Amino acid sequence: MPDSEQSSSGGVLSFDLTAQPWIPVLRLDGSQGELSLREVFEQADGLRRVIGDLPTQEFALVRLLLAVAHDALDGPQDIDDWAQLWTQDDCFAPVGAYLEGQRDRFDLLHPRAPFFQTAGLRTGQGEVFSLNRIVADVPNGEPFFTARMPTVGRLTFAEAARWVVHAHAYDTSGIKTGVEGDPRAKGGKVYPLGVGWAGNLGGVFVEGRTLRETLLLNLVAADTANLQIDDTDAPAWRRPPCGPGGTERAPTGVRDLYTWQTRRLRLHFDACGVYGVVLGYGDPLAPRDRQHREPMTAWRRSRAQEKKLKTLPVYLPREHAPERSAWRGIGALVANEAGSSQGPEPADYLRPGILEWVARLVTEGELEPGFLIRARIIGASYGTQQSVIDEIVDDDVAMAVVLLHQRDRCYAEQAVAAVADADLAVNALGDLATNLARAAGTETDGPRSTARDLAYGLLEAPYRTWLARLADTDDPYAQRTAWQQQVHAIAGRIGDQLMAAAGNAAWQGRTVQLKHGTEWLNSSLAGKWFRAALHKGLGHPDPDDRRPATDASPAPTTAKAPA
Repeated sequence: MPDSEQSSSGGVLSFDLTAQPWIPVLRLDGSQGELSLREVFEQADGLRRVIGDLPTQEFALVRLLLAVAHDALDGPQDIDDWAQLWTQDDCFAPVGAYLEGQRDRFDLLHPRAPFFQTAGLRTGQGEVFSLNRIVADVPNGEPFFTARMPTVGRLTFAEAARWVVHAHAYDTSGIKTGVEGDPRAKGGKVYPLGVGWAGNLGGVFVEGRTLRETLLLNLVAADTANLQIDDTDAPAWRRPPCGPGGTERAPTGVRDLYTWQTRRLRLHFDACGVYGVVLGYGDPLAPRDRQHREPMTAWRRSRAQEKKLKTLPVYLPREHAPERSAWRGIGALVANEAGSSQGPEPADYLRPGILEWVARLVTEGELEPGFLIRARIIGASYGTQQSVIDEIVDDDVAMAVVLLHQRDRCYAEQAVAAVADADLAVNALGDLATNLARAAGTETDGPRSTARDLAYGLLEAPYRTWLARLADTDDPYAQRTAWQQQVHAIAGRIGDQLMAAAGNAAWQGRTVQLKHGTEWLNSSLAGKWFRAALHKGLGHPDPDDRRPATDASPAPTTAKAPA
């Protein structure tokens, strides 16, 4: 047995994840702590949520907890099973005995089957590498916003356990050192095989008021439509320990995917903690057309893949755009943006299966329409051929579950339309900033971008508040009108600020080339065009005001740059 697996007294080291604290949590009273797997389920009703060193680590840990819950409860099989769990205070009681039965497979340092690792994994030269290979809080290899500068020398066993889970979920691609026994190794290297499974996803899950609610809300029933869960579905710890190399196979269900072993790794440690790692590729899994297996992401139709593969349809995970806030993408959460498939033409987008499941719960009356949830979105954005993590997306949208109702769509429709109202106002402000810059004879791209960013920033909090309260009314159309008035007022104030800051050059104006010819453009005319656009798209800020918006000609939407 290697020295790294022995304590200073010669005894075999152990770190039992079912009993040792290693999962960071936020309690309802605002305090933080670390709990064992067993304690997390025992105390779930008093916990706000799991937290992590990074948001992506939190997502990976939630999926691990869900895999434990699904397997320990062997379900739920249908919505009736789920309803019983929802009403039982001790719904997770079976988890304790389940974890006791799986205890050996949850030992991080086990000599033959260490948790999420491959015993005896080694390279041809016996190298042990820096822990930077699994610790992802050093973006792009730079010591940015991290206390571990410039390298990660050691980790506690609790920290190492979290990063092992994270590595399988979000490890980068790129060339990796080959390990002994991996037939894919050529010249001591294995060429890129893709990122960890969750790294392909635009991750989405549902948060309730407590961790207990969160776990139950994401615990999809086996009979869920458009979600395939085989009878043989099992998490990684109920499968034979992984050897070096990878196995190409299809996933069997959510327990399998939530614990998919995308890497082969082995920690090197002593009695004081973990000091090194061996990391290689594991089981490959292409993300194409997994919408019937993976519920925690939205999906987009890929016409390029359809053309290449000569098949229809082909869906890929819909990744998050780091520059786009979650509230602006509400359509992808509450509805398939293309609607249901019409005739033979498949939908362009599919919303996450998790939200389809919650939609079923509210539609069938298991959740009250006004029950508030938080749709949490988490994802990693990779760069340089997926060899580095460039950005991490972490955002959420609070909403009442009535927005997900499968038959009563009016609330969802008004929520999506309200984002379009905000987009209209932002575009009008962008046009105003552009026209003011053209009137002053200065460049337009910078002012337009700045104005749009400012507008979205100032509209975000009001929209989130409006959305969270939408279910409080019986008339979502009246709420939409109130929202349009609010958007009009906010955009009007921003427009006044832009006009005031434009300066004398814009006030005096100049001749510019428009689509229909030349025109003298100054800040006064730019302002009239802006107000006309707001009035046309949003109505008047005062619903009792029926005066004509302006006698100015319509604003040019495709004007050319000044001659």
